[in-house]
Amino acid sequence: MMNKENKKTYIEEMRKNFNSNSSVMIAQYQGLNVNELDKLRKELRDKGIKFKITKNRITKLAIKDTPVKDLEKFFIGPTAAALSSDPITTAKILTKFSKTNNKLKIIAGFMDGKVLDEKEVSIIATLPSLEEARAKIVGILASPAQKLLSILLAPGSKIANLARAKSLKK
Repeated sequence: MMNKENKKTYIEEMRKNFNSNSSVMIAQYQGLNVNELDKLRKELRDKGIKFKITKNRITKLAIKDTPVKDLEKFFIGPTAAALSSDPITTAKILTKFSKTNNKLKIIAGFMDGKVLDEKEVSIIATLPSLEEARAKIVGILASPAQKLLSILLAPGSKIANLARAKSLKK
């Protein structure tokens, strides 16, 4: 049991976490053992995502005056919240983990001021991450330059190949 001072500290910490992160994904973890939870936590932590196992009654108090207050109704049963500024990476990791371990159930999320249901979270998980999107854009922008370069160099290489072929015939 938490004493009154610990509860106040917990509420303030959770309130700060909910206020400072633009995305929250809520999952139920009933049936996961310590090793499975540690594996998930490590994967999330490596990407800068906080994974908090919550005390529902106290978390509902902490969430009241935050942008994510509409998530209050989802804090039922053994609940955990993944908090980050990158909803796509969070959704990808949680969705991937839930596919290999059906004991983790994503029940809701919050992104851009909107509450997401589990289907919307799984759709977000299919989007490219920021790094993937940047790589695609760079590839698209670099492609025309490579084509232009090959067109400009082609006549010179054709002449060189023709000259080489003529010299081999002699």
